[in-house]
Amino acid sequence: MEYTFTLHELGDIAEKVIKDVSNKTLLFYGDMGVGKTTLIKEIAKKLGVKETLNSPTYSIINEYEFNNEKLFHFDFYRIKEEKEAFDIGFEEYFYSDHWSFIEWPQIIEHLIAVNKTKIELTKNPDGSRTINILPMN
Repeated sequence: MEYTFTLHELGDIAEKVIKDVSNKTLLFYGDMGVGKTTLIKEIAKKLGVKETLNSPTYSIINEYEFNNEKLFHFDFYRIKEEKEAFDIGFEEYFYSDHWSFIEWPQIIEHLIAVNKTKIELTKNPDGSRTINILPMN
């Protein structure tokens, strides 16, 4: 699925993402500053997360609980080698049947054997964003 949206339509897009995905592991791709974290915050809010999400750029992972569910928010921007992902025990998170939102998944994408969805964000010249939602198996 592909959608183009503005910041004012972010809530609607978050709801469409939730509706369109067939699994709970979402890989977010896009240039720095395109709005990956902003979109993740809105999706989490629509899922029922009450806490304010913060970017896990330095901690690599943040965990949130809501409605007897968990959401793991990863940011692998600072990961340089796959070994670092193993060091944090990523397998336990990805195979837990909870939501996993992964920013900068490029270095570990092939390690994620579970069903996943690729979310590509691009910034358009007029300031709007385009999102592509692509299932991956």
